[in-house]
Amino acid sequence: MQAALFFALLVLQGGGVVWHDVHAFGVEGKAWKGTKAPFDRLPAKAEAKVRKAVWDLSRDSAGMCVRFATDATAIHVRWKLTKKRLAMSQMPATGVSGVDLYVRHEGQWRWLAVGWPEFPVSSARLVAHLAKTQRQYLLYLPLYNGVSSVEIGVPSDAKIEKGKAPKHKPIVFYGTSITHGACASRPGMAHPAIVGRRLGYPIVNLGFSGNGRLETEVAELMAEVDAAVYILDCCPNLSGDEAGKRLGPCVRALRAKHPATPILVVEDRTYPSSFLVSHLRKRNSENRKSLRAAFDVLVTAGQKNLHYLRGEELLGVDGDDTVDGSHPTDLGFQRQAAAFLRVLRGILPR
Repeated sequence: MQAALFFALLVLQGGGVVWHDVHAFGVEGKAWKGTKAPFDRLPAKAEAKVRKAVWDLSRDSAGMCVRFATDATAIHVRWKLTKKRLAMSQMPATGVSGVDLYVRHEGQWRWLAVGWPEFPVSSARLVAHLAKTQRQYLLYLPLYNGVSSVEIGVPSDAKIEKGKAPKHKPIVFYGTSITHGACASRPGMAHPAIVGRRLGYPIVNLGFSGNGRLETEVAELMAEVDAAVYILDCCPNLSGDEAGKRLGPCVRALRAKHPATPILVVEDRTYPSSFLVSHLRKRNSENRKSLRAAFDVLVTAGQKNLHYLRGEELLGVDGDDTVDGSHPTDLGFQRQAAAFLRVLRGILPR
């Protein structure tokens, strides 16, 4: 009783903010329940199955989000990070370690606020001075950092509840640092997140920076997720020979459990400087040739519902959509999302 009174006093002294663990609302993008830590992207058993680099990267909360509804006039977020590195040399702290808030407004998701991170505990009033009206919100978690806890704070007189969740099966992305989210300025700007908002589908992000290598072990884990579509986008981390050799085993691992689910195979993006840098142009050509040949073999062998996205469609021709000639800016991610949407809208049920 005394502890409860003390807690209530602390709430009042903190301006009447009541904090809610996000697990009360559900964490979207977390495909497995049996995880080693609350916001891991792979199940605990994967630690003994995948390479250490993949396991370590899977502990980032990339792609995870929380849907909630509230009539709060102000929204606060408090999150505890697992890694001290808040930013990268080419990616800001808001994307690496921040949180990102969207609101449903007039039938579409609109950006509302971003939370700047600190280590180990970040706390931010994301927005205030709102009219007291019930709204749907979407909070994205950090892309390149992990979290051990996330709480949403609202005034003590506010109502807050679980948000409206999509009724569809998830779109599962398997990819590289680009899928992981490099180098979005904030979590909601990575192309899987954009695709999810535009289509109204939940997303599972299995991007592993430098380690998206079309590995059968990862594909077997993916097959445990009942997906609307599986996306294989690993070519930036593979040589031409590797892309050709590894596609077939990955597709067959998925098909062993999901014989009819659509699979989208994605080429590497065009390097912006490849119009002058010959070895990059050669890499694009060899990688794509090998991947396409392996794809055609699968189709000829009778694999159904396989789809293909050409790399030249992923970025623009102006060279203005990457940070470093490889990783997209927000503009690049918007362009990538548009390319994925053109294909996915023809694959997914209407």
